[in-house]
Amino acid sequence: MTTCQLYLISPLDVGGDFPERLVRALDAGPVAAFQFRVKGIDEHEAAALAAPLQAICAEREVAFIVNDSISLAKRLGADGVHLGQDDGLVEEARERLGRDAQIGVTCHNSRHLAMEAGEAGADYVAFGAFFPTTTKDVKHQAELETLELWQLTMEIPCVAIGGITPENCAPLVTAGADFIAVSGAVWNGDEAEAVRAFAKVLAAA
Repeated sequence: MTTCQLYLISPLDVGGDFPERLVRALDAGPVAAFQFRVKGIDEHEAAALAAPLQAICAEREVAFIVNDSISLAKRLGADGVHLGQDDGLVEEARERLGRDAQIGVTCHNSRHLAMEAGEAGADYVAFGAFFPTTTKDVKHQAELETLELWQLTMEIPCVAIGGITPENCAPLVTAGADFIAVSGAVWNGDEAEAVRAFAKVLAAA
C-alpha cells in the first residue's frame, strides 16, 4: 500500500502574490502535483500566469498539471492535463502531449466512467465530490465505497476531491485514495500551515 499523497489545485486567481504563496505551500511539506486551474481567460494570458508557477514546481520536482486544456498543456510543455468529462478525449491528449504526459480524468462517482478512462489510457482517475465544497458547483456526491472498490479491483491510481480538509481526509486515505486533491482548505487560510496539517494526517493514516 503506497502512502496517499497531496495533490494541490490552484485557486482561480493566481496573479498578485500567488507565486510566493505557492512557494510557501510547496516548501511546507510533500506535494506530489500542482494543478493549474483558471477559468475565463484566454490561453495567452493563462500561459503568462502559468510560467512562474511552472518554474516553481519544476524546481521542487512537483508535477505541473493543466486543468481542462490540452492545447495549453501542450503550449507549456506541462507534465500533464486533467480532463473533465467535456474537455476532450484521453486519446487526443495522449496523441498531442506524448506518452510521458500524466493524463487524469474526472469521473464523479462513477466506476464505469473511470474504467472507460482507464481503458482509454488515463494515468489516474478522480472521484468526487466527497464533501460540500465552495470551489465549484457540486453535481455529484461520491462515496467511500467507490474508492474501496476501485482500490480492490483496479491498478490505476485514484484521486479523491471535493471539500477535503485535514480534519475530514483520514477516511478517504483509509478507503484507498492514492491522492487527495485540495484547494480551498489550503488557499483560504495559511497555506503552509494547511500543507503541514495534511502531511501529518497522511503520514499517520
